[in-house]
Amino acid sequence: MTANTTSSIPDPSTSAPEPEQSDSGPVLSDETQSTQSAKNAKKQKRTLFERAEAFISNLSTRNNFWNRVCSMIWLPYAFRSGIKMSSDASTYRATLPFRRFNKNWYNAMAGAALLGNSEIAGGNYVFAVCGGDYTVVCKHLEYKFLRPCHGPAEYRMTPLEDIHALVATGDEFNIAIRMDIVQVLVPMSEKKLKEEAELVDEKPAKPKRVGRCTATFHVTPKAHHKAKKLRGTSEK
Repeated sequence: MTANTTSSIPDPSTSAPEPEQSDSGPVLSDETQSTQSAKNAKKQKRTLFERAEAFISNLSTRNNFWNRVCSMIWLPYAFRSGIKMSSDASTYRATLPFRRFNKNWYNAMAGAALLGNSEIAGGNYVFAVCGGDYTVVCKHLEYKFLRPCHGPAEYRMTPLEDIHALVATGDEFNIAIRMDIVQVLVPMSEKKLKEEAELVDEKPAKPKRVGRCTATFHVTPKAHHKAKKLRGTSEK
């Protein structure tokens, strides 16, 4: 006598057991935790110090007067060098005056002044676009000297990426800025103008490019710094 055996077939209507979840909730990645912490930091009410810092940051980019006042306190080198910012619809510029503080021993613009102020010029441009809710730190600076500069120098900024789109994401990012440094033409004397008026065939003089610089800046929302600080405090 043979035993009648029937294989057990699982009923398709029977649902599979759901995975158990821990009491602490689903496990999130570090990137997700950082994003959520940044959102929580934004929702929290800012302290008096944070509001004052944001106000002063925005004030420093309003015009040259307030930029000079803030530089006198927090950027003494930029204040002594006398660098000034200007912009129009298509170009953002910074002008470094040809003064004794910026000259070298043979009466030309010092290389250290051209190099150091390129970081200030590029950083001011990025900070003016991003606003006071971001911190801007220079990560890489590359300067190529082309010829001596015997007059005021002008920095002409060109972002190598769409900086406005990067700011719109609300995340931290790196941005590379290319700067063409040219010697600004000093107004000629009346005698020199009369001499050039007689030379009809000659083309007018063009500004000389004295250097080329590429600077990479790391831009971070201040809310991310606050979120990291809160996360570190909670872990303790």
